[in-house]
Amino acid sequence: MEQKTKVHAEDGKQEITITRDFDLPVDLLFKAYVEPEFIEQWMNTKVLKQESKKYGSWEYETRDPKGNVAFVATGVIHELIPDQKITRTFEMGGTPFGVQLELYYFEAVTEDTSRLRMHVIYESVAQRDQVLKLPFAQGINWAHNRIEEVLGKLK
Repeated sequence: MEQKTKVHAEDGKQEITITRDFDLPVDLLFKAYVEPEFIEQWMNTKVLKQESKKYGSWEYETRDPKGNVAFVATGVIHELIPDQKITRTFEMGGTPFGVQLELYYFEAVTEDTSRLRMHVIYESVAQRDQVLKLPFAQGINWAHNRIEEVLGKLK
């Protein structure tokens, strides 16, 4: 089955572009990235902090069934334009990957559909290539499917 989320990575560059069309109005898609209750549902993680504003910070954590921390991610929101754009940093704890810069562009395609374009910039080409060796494309496609599933119930 073809993945709906498209990941584009040019050789020799330290960035990737991710594009996905959603069967969601743009305001609901935007809420998936700024409202803690929605983030927790589609990411299946705990939102420890979500300051959805300029210079706000965020922190997410997932624990395994034994209560051990399995995933931690943190960052700072540098720009937030409702229903249009989020610029933030992203750092995943316990990994060799450094801080990345993420730019999210939200676009209404029709009244009931929207497009998300993500521009992710890594510290180096090597770091980006390391991420792409992981099942990254499948993971982001799964996450986007979950957004559509969780927020689609609110349409």
